[in-house]
Amino acid sequence: MTTFQWKKSSRSNAGGDCVEVARPHQSILVRDSKDSDGPTLSFTPGGWVGFVRGVKAGRFSL
Repeated sequence: MTTFQWKKSSRSNAGGDCVEVARPHQSILVRDSKDSDGPTLSFTPGGWVGFVRGVKAGRFSL
């Protein structure tokens, strides 16, 4: 089993709405901090940049 060094987002709030990010070689992994055994999103570095830009531009909603 591979273990990654996960870091909680600096944008996380006290209400528990948190994400964690890990950066293994040539990828960015994202997970919900409340469900560390749950699903993980995986991005290439370029895909991550595009995703973050989309979030900041309001392109995604719940």
